[in-house]
Amino acid sequence: MDSFSDKIAVVTGGGTGMGREIVVQLATAGCHVSMCDVSEENMLQTQGLALNAAPAGTEVSCFVADVSDEPRILAFRDFVMETHQTDCINLLFNNAGIGGAGSFIADPRDEWEMTFNVCWNGVYYCSRAFMPLIVASTDGHIINTSSVNGFWASVGPETAHTAYSAAKFAVKGFTEALLNDCKLNAPHVGVSLVMPGHIGTSIVLNSGKMLGHDPKELSAEDVANARERMSARGLDLSNASDEDIRQGVRMIAEQFRDEAPMTAAAAADVILQGVRDNKWRILVGDDAAILDRLVRADPEDAYSEAFMERLRAETPWALAN
Repeated sequence: MDSFSDKIAVVTGGGTGMGREIVVQLATAGCHVSMCDVSEENMLQTQGLALNAAPAGTEVSCFVADVSDEPRILAFRDFVMETHQTDCINLLFNNAGIGGAGSFIADPRDEWEMTFNVCWNGVYYCSRAFMPLIVASTDGHIINTSSVNGFWASVGPETAHTAYSAAKFAVKGFTEALLNDCKLNAPHVGVSLVMPGHIGTSIVLNSGKMLGHDPKELSAEDVANARERMSARGLDLSNASDEDIRQGVRMIAEQFRDEAPMTAAAAADVILQGVRDNKWRILVGDDAAILDRLVRADPEDAYSEAFMERLRAETPWALAN
């Protein structure tokens, strides 16, 4: 797909982060875009940015949907067809995701399953809903966002990370399997697997809000848990109030967004260029490339302290901090 001009794209999680930047860059290239997100306010901001940058006549539409809700995704599909007067689309970006409930043992089951369902079922439901429309096009491409946690199920040996990692492994396996499936049954449809490293997005803040852990409104129990986690990292919190802890949690989430080694806009540029080049495997960020190399070189040792030391030596600014 050399050009996105006059194509029709569907983007999930278009309200913020990489989803927003993908919408804006597609629209700038003259692509008609329909996005979904749980936040109408965020989507309207994205829509404004996209239309301001897009050529005249470019359509950008919004639909409120939680990707883990299949009936709502089917309604989104119908909305796309009606709004854009089409029975086919060219591009599906399964981008939406949240993080949280890292421990299968210690975290609440409902939070674990919400994280897993958004990150995996969201990809599955949207693929089920929109694949017939992609196959109906003459030039189609499905782009699924996994993560470096789709080949390395960790953010370090001191933090459990099971829900997100399990979902991203599922996305990776599903997308790789689609490569052969499409070659056999829809050879005009391209497939890309996106595996970002640490990208400057609001995923930590947004995930907290979805899971009921908005830093501004943390319960006493959440504050106690956050205090314990911070203390385990060697921080002296003996004089810190509960409000100090809330502010600290928010600061950590903002640092994840603001001090990342790669911006969401730069990540979107890499992703879209990968689609243009018909790459099936798109690593996003130097840290993703480094981690991929280290895991492949010594998979048996990938979850050891020694591996983390090697990772910190090569990526002191990213995943390893």
